[in-house]
Amino acid sequence: MLVVDTSALISLAAGSVFELVIDEFDVAITETILTELEETASYDDRHARAATAILEKVERLNVVSGSGESPLTSTIDAGEASCVVAVQEYDASFLITDDFRALPELQQLVDAEVALSPIVLRALVKRGVLEEEAALRKFETIANKRDWLGAPIYRYARTLFSEK
Repeated sequence: MLVVDTSALISLAAGSVFELVIDEFDVAITETILTELEETASYDDRHARAATAILEKVERLNVVSGSGESPLTSTIDAGEASCVVAVQEYDASFLITDDFRALPELQQLVDAEVALSPIVLRALVKRGVLEEEAALRKFETIANKRDWLGAPIYRYARTLFSEK
């Protein structure tokens, strides 16, 4: 099971791979993430359109509580904290986030692998669902739409595509 936070869901939808992801993986979100998606969808921008696309398929996601002792910190927000609880409660294998600053702290809180959304593109390539070139194009689309170009998250995630 993948527990995915709002930022990563928005990225996957922005890259037009969200549907492939839910076809291939058991994806869980928390009620907090659902609320964040609904709030994001209320705006009029590209992130709202991505959130709306996710909400249109929400019945294909496992919406879990994620309530409990939440580790809110200066880098971990309520959505990510709910994902930490969900990973622990449901023994998920992965926590997918695009909060690059919170990544190290999240990794310390769970036994699961914590990764950025582009790792899911790599997994789709390994499963034969997406060609390498297509995955790289999707990644560049995500980076452009999420304003990652030149940012540390972009440089870090880009290394995923140089690994074989």
